[in-house]
Amino acid sequence: MTTSIPTFPDLAGKVAVITGGSGEIGAQTARFFAANGMKVAVSGRDKDALQAVVDEIRAEGGEVIGVPADCLNSVELDNLREAVERELGPIDVLCAYAGGDPGPAPLHEVSEADWRATIDGNLTTTFLTLKAFLPGMIGRRTGSIITMSSAAGRLPGWSAYGYATAKAGILMLTRRIAQDVGRFGVRVNALAPSAILTKKQAAKFPEAVRAKVVEDHFVIARWGSPADCANAALFLASDASSWMTGETTDIAGGKVMI
Repeated sequence: MTTSIPTFPDLAGKVAVITGGSGEIGAQTARFFAANGMKVAVSGRDKDALQAVVDEIRAEGGEVIGVPADCLNSVELDNLREAVERELGPIDVLCAYAGGDPGPAPLHEVSEADWRATIDGNLTTTFLTLKAFLPGMIGRRTGSIITMSSAAGRLPGWSAYGYATAKAGILMLTRRIAQDVGRFGVRVNALAPSAILTKKQAAKFPEAVRAKVVEDHFVIARWGSPADCANAALFLASDASSWMTGETTDIAGGKVMI
């Protein structure tokens, strides 16, 4: 599918941070932000993957830096914030995307260690990221935060127990923080994608299986793409969504209608 990048003029010159920035959704969001004239910082734990995203965006003329950080480490998150402020300026947009899905298993086969790792890797990372960046936004009385939930946190399905629980928790965390910080000019909204066709998913699901998934679940008869998520992030980052906070945007092809 051909990807075109919408333009939101108010985003030009703003500073964005994307954790999970080397993943396909985070990387595509970084490309779309840079194409709108934003100054972008991508962060993650894989230095080589981050550098590949940085190199690609710079080759297109975008302003971008890569700052490795573990979102379970508060010190590294503080260092990330300070590096971005030093090199790009005060942060206007935060995309808290770090996380991952270990894949489903029966509850009795899920170890306590796996449960804790999945909750921490999705929900705790979001909590710590927002905690690190919110004070500056509150002080400046402006900012847009976008968290990454999932259709797994919206409807029961076949996802991992810890993953679904963490993603549902991200939605409530998003709403609770939005309730607190709206009076300071800071907005907090969530994305909830379903079945995004990344390279990893394409390798995992043969084409016939992907077609069956579409037939069984999606009113709009295709899988989603990282660009679908990036388009929604552009909208939520921009002034076009200036009266939206505490909201969940389902990027789910009609699978989720609640």
